[in-house]
Amino acid sequence: MTVTYAMHDALRRELHHLARATARTRPDPRDVLRTAPGWGLFRRALGAHHSAEDDALWPALRRALHGRPLSLTRLEAIEAEHAALALLIEAIDHALTDPATGPDLFGELAGSLVTGLRGHLRHEEEAVFPLALTILGREQWEHFGRVHAQRIEAARILPWLLDGLGEPTASAVLAQLLPQAAHHAYTHRWQPAYAALDRWGTTVRSTQGVPS
Repeated sequence: MTVTYAMHDALRRELHHLARATARTRPDPRDVLRTAPGWGLFRRALGAHHSAEDDALWPALRRALHGRPLSLTRLEAIEAEHAALALLIEAIDHALTDPATGPDLFGELAGSLVTGLRGHLRHEEEAVFPLALTILGREQWEHFGRVHAQRIEAARILPWLLDGLGEPTASAVLAQLLPQAAHHAYTHRWQPAYAALDRWGTTVRSTQGVPS
């Protein structure tokens, strides 16, 4: 579960940036999401995480909950939240390319995503993860861990995931997701490339209006 909770923390970190970027009217938040890499990284990471849960964790939990309809309702609620969040992501992507979508509607969509995903992460952690930890066995968790690792694009998403994590959590996550042979690439190529990114356009905004 270390990787899963690290992913939740990273998503919360980026939701903070997303909320700040889309709360402003200048620069146009649509331009920020179109041009800054933060939105793309966020989408990829969330998609990888949710698809791994949908394909490798929830089916195992559903089988284990056979005959327990009240507990199964919790899982069905989480699955419905995944679907709703995917629709919001799709709507935001459409708004970024649709000139007819005004800033008010775009801000409403972004706000719904921020609020909805924050609530979803909390819901999983409070209602479903404790249940899954109790009822699923080691083999099922290991299968989910393998699928989760396979879905994460290591060169791009792994430095994003580890951003801000303290030790020993960062080392534990790195050990679970990356073979030892690839640690050199992470340290000397992937992490420095990620560190150089202006994920949410903050450098551009902070230098606007500053005399040269």
